[in-house]
Amino acid sequence: MAGATGGRATRDFSIGGIAIDSRAVEPGDLFVALQAERDGHDFVANALKAGAGGALVSKRPEGVAGDAPLVIVDDTLKALERMGAARRAESRAKVISVTGSVGKTSTKEMLRLALAPFGTVHAAEKSFNNHWGVPLTLARMPVDADFAVIEIGMNHPGEIAPLARLAAADVAMITTVATAHLAAFEDLAGIAAEKAAVFEGLREGGAAVFHGDMPAEALAVVGLAAGKDAVRFGATAACDFTLLDARISDGQLLATAQTPGGVLAFTLATTSPHFATNAVGVLAVVAALGRDLGVAAAALGRWSPPPGRGTRHVIPCAGGTFTLIDDAYNANPASMAAALGALAAEAAAPQGARIAVLGEMLELGAREAAFHAALAEEDAMRHVARVFCVGPRMRALYEALPANKRGGFAETAADLDISNLAGPGDVVLVKGSNASGVAKVAEALKAPETV
Repeated sequence: MAGATGGRATRDFSIGGIAIDSRAVEPGDLFVALQAERDGHDFVANALKAGAGGALVSKRPEGVAGDAPLVIVDDTLKALERMGAARRAESRAKVISVTGSVGKTSTKEMLRLALAPFGTVHAAEKSFNNHWGVPLTLARMPVDADFAVIEIGMNHPGEIAPLARLAAADVAMITTVATAHLAAFEDLAGIAAEKAAVFEGLREGGAAVFHGDMPAEALAVVGLAAGKDAVRFGATAACDFTLLDARISDGQLLATAQTPGGVLAFTLATTSPHFATNAVGVLAVVAALGRDLGVAAAALGRWSPPPGRGTRHVIPCAGGTFTLIDDAYNANPASMAAALGALAAEAAAPQGARIAVLGEMLELGAREAAFHAALAEEDAMRHVARVFCVGPRMRALYEALPANKRGGFAETAADLDISNLAGPGDVVLVKGSNASGVAKVAEALKAPETV
C-alpha cells in the first residue's frame, strides 16, 4: 500500500477492506481520511476503535496513539486514486464503465446480474460514481474478479475523462445524453462531449456502446467520439441492438429485442417500460464481451429497480390499498418524462386514479423554469389525474397545469399534506431531485406497507 500510494507506513499491518466512513468501518478495514465537507482525520481515532486495521492519512491525527497503524501520504484522495490504479493494473477483470444522464445505477445493477453467470462480478453497492467513488470502487476490487462494473458520473466539465482513464475499461457505455447539469454546460452538445469522454479511457481494442436514439446534436458528438466500430442500442432500426416491444404482464415487463444474432426475449421485474431500453444496452455490452446473450437475458429476469428508482410498493389505506412508485432518488427532464410515462402505463383500478408527486429539478441553469413548466406538455400527463408540486422551482409546473390537475403546491416536502393524498386503487408516483426532499414523502406514504 505504501508503495502504491507513495506514502510511508508507520509499521507493518494488514487490511481486509477499505472504508471512508468511520460509521461503516468493518474489522480489518483501511480507513481513508478524505477531506470533504468534514475532515476525515477527525474520525481516525473512532475508526481505529471500531476495529479498523489501519488508516490512510496526510497528517498524524489527534487522539491517535504513537504506534497506530498508519500510511502517511501527501494527499489522501490522490493516494486513493493511486490505490485504485494499482488494483486495476494487477486485475484480470474485464472492466465496463457506465455513464449517462439517466439510468447509470440501474444499468450497473443490470450488468451485475447479466454477467454473474460468467464469473465473479465486482460493482459498488451504492452510486459511488464521483471523484472519490470511482477510485474507491477500483481499490476495493477483489484481485480474482472476472468483471467489474464502474459507474461514472459528473456535474461539471472535465470530470469524466480522468475517471475513465483510471478505470481503463474494456467496454464503455453511455446510457443516454439528456438535459441535466445545464447550470454547468452551455448546451446539450456540451453535456454530450463530457459524457463521450468516457471513451477516452478505453483500453486498446475496447468497445464503445451508446444509446442510438438520443437527440441529434448529442448523437453527432457521441458518435464521433465513439468511432466507426461503436455499437448502438435503442428503439430504432438504425441501432445494432433494437428494442422491438415492451409490455406489462402480471407485474413484470416482457420485452423482445433484435440483436445481430436474431430476436431475443427477456423479462424484467418492473412495470416501467423505459428500463427495457437500457436492458438492451446491457445485452450489447455482453455481446461486446463475447458472452452468451441467451444466458445473460435469462439472468436479467431477476432484475428489479434499485431503491428509490422506480420500486413498487402496495400500501394499505382505508377501504383497500394503493400502489406507490418510489422514484424519488433523483430527477432531470428526461427521467421525469420517463417516470411519467411509466405512471401512464400503469393500470389504475376502476375507482382509482394516477397521481404524481413531483419535486423540483436542480442544476438546469437559466432555463430551469421552462423545463419545469414543459412537464405539463408531456403526453403522459393526459393520463395523470392530479399533480402535487414540491419546491419553489416546481411552481412553474403548477401554474402550467390545468386547474383540474392541480393537486396542491408546497414550498417544501415537509409542508405537503399527504393525509388524503391517495385512496383505494390509486397509483402514486413520487419523483424529484434529492435536494427536493420528496424521498421523505415516499417514506411517509410507505408506512405501513404490505409489499
